[in-house]
Amino acid sequence: MSDFISQSIIGDPLTTSSAIICTLVSIVLGIGIAAIYMVKNKYNKGLVVTIALLPTIVQVVIMLVNGNVGTGVAVMGAFGLVRFRSVPGSARDICSIFFAMAIGLATGMGYIFYAFLFFVLIGIVTVLLTVLPFGKSDDDVRYLRIVIPESLDYEGLFDDLFDQYTSDSVLDKVKTTNMGTMFELSYTVKLKDQSIPKAFIDEIRCRNGNLNIIISRPLANKEEL
Repeated sequence: MSDFISQSIIGDPLTTSSAIICTLVSIVLGIGIAAIYMVKNKYNKGLVVTIALLPTIVQVVIMLVNGNVGTGVAVMGAFGLVRFRSVPGSARDICSIFFAMAIGLATGMGYIFYAFLFFVLIGIVTVLLTVLPFGKSDDDVRYLRIVIPESLDYEGLFDDLFDQYTSDSVLDKVKTTNMGTMFELSYTVKLKDQSIPKAFIDEIRCRNGNLNIIISRPLANKEEL
């Protein structure tokens, strides 16, 4: 029994029945991967459909190559061209694409049992890590950029405000702007409250002469890989 489930259902030569079984399994698992991808994630229909069909496409390619080295090299070149014409995705997007490709490789080689096994294991771990707060950054961390006139000394200029409204603050960068007539100060601050107090912004405006103030979430929330 263990030998049966660990062996490939694809024989030599390839039969129609085994090809149909692998294709149906790829479609089912591809839809399952797309459903996992949609859990607590922002997505568009085009990418969801692509992830759902990707295991079937990879499976068909693997079956067509079937040990032919020349065809395999040609397919690798074609995939390379597609990669360089695609826009960068988020870490979640790329992980789901690799997940779908791995399932397609397994079904393309006829290892149906292992395809289901990997789908269940990786799918459960993905959903758990997505739902649980594992790896989640602090919601109260913000990037703060303040523009001040060059006549002001930025050292300690806002320390009392940071003590009042934040639990931690770090001056990350200072650069000149507007032909050197102004300074742009970049801080990383951790607010005492997740909301941004209007009084905090108003008091900064009073000190920087009502110049530009930008407060935003960390860029890491974009989940870039």
